[in-house]
Amino acid sequence: MENSKQVKDMVQQKYAEIVNQSKEQNETSCCGAGSCGTYTIMSEDYSGLDGYNPDADLGLGCGLPTEYAKIKKGDTVVDLGSGAGNDAFVARTLTGEEGEVIGIDMTEAMIQKAKANAEKLGFTNVAFRLGDIEDIPLSSKRADVVVSNCVMNLVPDKEKAFSEVFRILKPLGHFSISDIVLKGDLPEAIKKEAEMYAGCVAGAIKKSEYLGILAEQGFVNITVQKEKEIIIPVEVLSQYLSQEEISTYKEKGMGIYSITVYAERPDASCGCGPKATCC
Repeated sequence: MENSKQVKDMVQQKYAEIVNQSKEQNETSCCGAGSCGTYTIMSEDYSGLDGYNPDADLGLGCGLPTEYAKIKKGDTVVDLGSGAGNDAFVARTLTGEEGEVIGIDMTEAMIQKAKANAEKLGFTNVAFRLGDIEDIPLSSKRADVVVSNCVMNLVPDKEKAFSEVFRILKPLGHFSISDIVLKGDLPEAIKKEAEMYAGCVAGAIKKSEYLGILAEQGFVNITVQKEKEIIIPVEVLSQYLSQEEISTYKEKGMGIYSITVYAERPDASCGCGPKATCC
């Protein structure tokens, strides 16, 4: 991908195309991006969680961040890349009538679908806004909790995106984010393949780099709450790699992983600066 705008335009186009596909269609492609194989390797089963709504589940996630997000009654929760509202509606059950849930998505078609789902459910404390995660349309110190599901890896400027998460969180607020990261150097043939870029592997970076960005932005108590290797079937890998490259890929411990990461915004009132880590 040549620049940030091209990446965003491509992601927007793909997610606008899949908004009206079924969950089954989306799960049997690269996170809904196209027909690059028939395997359900990324998405998690939400059906056992309170607040789950099948109409909002497009099968596009790679974790269950709301399950790990420590949401309390009355919290204000922000869901970044909210899609059709799946995580937002689960979060709403946890935060209750007295809380508030705000979903942010950059695809107009997703916002409209999420709003229609909220209206059908009769929710008055769940709102969806069109916006860019690199420039979140919310005031500073607005959220108690931020969640996101397999979206940050699609964002070109991750430093800017996580600085925005820091900005909208209240002091001592926290996030739980599920995302895709890499271990080792992913073969160029996979990194450059268009369907993989349109799916969940798009823009994924090494796990160590990902966690490093969080620390650089001032987050503390960074914890990987869950980690799962994404096993890509050999028949899929063989579409992109030679047999020798597949062997190298496996022997060197390269891989794609789904992680759910927790981190907190510290309380800067102790006088250590705007991104204090001493408190």
